[in-house]
Amino acid sequence: MLTALGIFLVCVTGCSRKPAFDATRAFADLKTQCAFGPRVPNTDAHSKAEEFLLNSLKSTTDLCRLQSFTYFDSLTGQTLVLGNIIASYNKSASRRIMLCAHWDSRPRSENDPDSSKKSLPILGANDGASGVAILLDLGRVFQKQPPPVGVDIVLFDAEDWGLNGGEEGWFVGSKFFAQNLKGYRPRLAILLDMVGDSSLDIYREGYSQKYAGEINDYIWETAKNEHATAFADSVKYTISDDHVPLLEAGIKVVDLIDFDYPYWHTQGDTPDKCSPQSLETVGKVLISAIYNKKINTF
Repeated sequence: MLTALGIFLVCVTGCSRKPAFDATRAFADLKTQCAFGPRVPNTDAHSKAEEFLLNSLKSTTDLCRLQSFTYFDSLTGQTLVLGNIIASYNKSASRRIMLCAHWDSRPRSENDPDSSKKSLPILGANDGASGVAILLDLGRVFQKQPPPVGVDIVLFDAEDWGLNGGEEGWFVGSKFFAQNLKGYRPRLAILLDMVGDSSLDIYREGYSQKYAGEINDYIWETAKNEHATAFADSVKYTISDDHVPLLEAGIKVVDLIDFDYPYWHTQGDTPDKCSPQSLETVGKVLISAIYNKKINTF
């Protein structure tokens, strides 16, 4: 029979304790991103946000870099100075997964009910900052307790530059990343976009289900085990997003997105429409999925 001390020692040496997600810290990171102003390429707010994100991830790993590039927009004649931010954890692991989000915000508010505001840039509290905030805290989690697989966090730039109804200027950062993989092949990837809505409802996304259904199954199984009722187990939308260039490059990636967001591409996409609880819901599901031995089966 084990003594109390013996049980304690067995747990210390043999139990794999699941790390905790810090929703308060993540929500603070969401607000910090918004405090810079709209993170539109070629603006001072964009530069300041880039520096903040780089420093935040560099504080959790010495394997963090800026993938710098430019993009010429033929519609406006502008050359955008851009950067994807890439941070790696458990670098020696050959089996790797990727977590990603976009860090820019939209330069216009075409869905705003006030016609005088449609040309204004948005803060993008939910549309961009929420996914990034979750990934920043996961970086801290990985620093404290190395994940059982290699994890690469990628923050894409210029996802939201394009004009509605056109194909140019969308998903610029993820397209550049997908075109410059140089042999990088994660076993799976998870994209976060608009995951901080205070009324969170995440449905399975159509392209994700069609091309990476087994990963969707794993995430929704994990969500069920975590009693994360915000994960609705059916397909509701098929959405073009940063995951599409990755899918086209042969990476199995799913998009976690709450597209039922009334403030999408409006001036109302502000931090008060988001909640720490929603960030925590998604963060906890990701932690449970990553620190489960099943992650090694992909």
